[in-house]
Amino acid sequence: MKARLAALLLMCLSAPAFASDSPVGFQTTTLPDTHNNRPLEMAVWYPATATAKPKLIADNVVFIGVLAVPDAAPTPGKHPLVVLSHGYGGNWGKQAWLASALAQQGYIVAAVNHPGTTSQDRSAQAAAQLWQRPRDLSRAIDALLAQPEPFGAVDSGRIAVVGHSLGGWTVMETAGARFDPALFARDCSAHPTLVACTAYREMNPEGTANGKEQLAADLSDKRVSAVVSLDLGLSRGFTDASLAALPVRALVIAAGVPSADLPAQMESADMAKRLPNASTQYVEIRDANHFSFMSQCKPGAAAVLDADVPGDSIICQDGPGARPRPIIQQQVITLISQFLAR
Repeated sequence: MKARLAALLLMCLSAPAFASDSPVGFQTTTLPDTHNNRPLEMAVWYPATATAKPKLIADNVVFIGVLAVPDAAPTPGKHPLVVLSHGYGGNWGKQAWLASALAQQGYIVAAVNHPGTTSQDRSAQAAAQLWQRPRDLSRAIDALLAQPEPFGAVDSGRIAVVGHSLGGWTVMETAGARFDPALFARDCSAHPTLVACTAYREMNPEGTANGKEQLAADLSDKRVSAVVSLDLGLSRGFTDASLAALPVRALVIAAGVPSADLPAQMESADMAKRLPNASTQYVEIRDANHFSFMSQCKPGAAAVLDADVPGDSIICQDGPGARPRPIIQQQVITLISQFLAR
């Protein structure tokens, strides 16, 4: 009996994530940019009226994908919008589990590949333009508001941004946080082993002309009314004044598994303490680590990852004795859904 239950659980956890009878449409598009030579690949999930058979999206040898109907017609009416920002070296598919779940609830969900910091584009020049990441999200909002036909009409009063890791920094900037390069440099001198400091040195935004000025500028988008960060980094460079005056509601979710280079108490928890109490919710998920917010790995994925880059199998690991990743992610979905519905 136990063997049958174990086999059934394995089958369930290997199935496409968060399958549902609610039709979800899916499309990809490219947003041109002749001014900065920064075209954006954008993926969009949306509520759909579809009878066609769904297909797996963002499914590969490592990660389990999600079901959606490509090019399906959108449902009529206005829908709230969520724009996702991936982490350093990620891509739009890494939070497909979240995008699909929110689209099933009636949200239009867009995710972009940030040039220079995505898995298929590690251009040093593009990565150094860190200040372009928040602008990428604003460009996605522009496109979705201007083109309601492919994906459905956006309720302009309900626009939220959600980001993981470096994407968490990105969405906080979009929401109104301000970054001080000098403050961050001093903090990294005191805590040089933090992964945020390592990543910042790799991207080297201050090596670009006017890099410090660009990073210190106001990169906020006043159309955004809510922000969610998922185990973010680089938050120690945000000014106290900008966080205390953040004009939107914030949900800060942290990985609770202890981490030497991305400790919650020095990133997510520290930032949450500096945000307005009345409009901020902080949640630490005890058995989640930094990679629990990425798509679920397939059986055998760890070996595939280690064969390519030794040690990369950590992506498939959660905390010691952790619940299965889909259950952790269902908790995250519930937290975000309840927060956005307020």
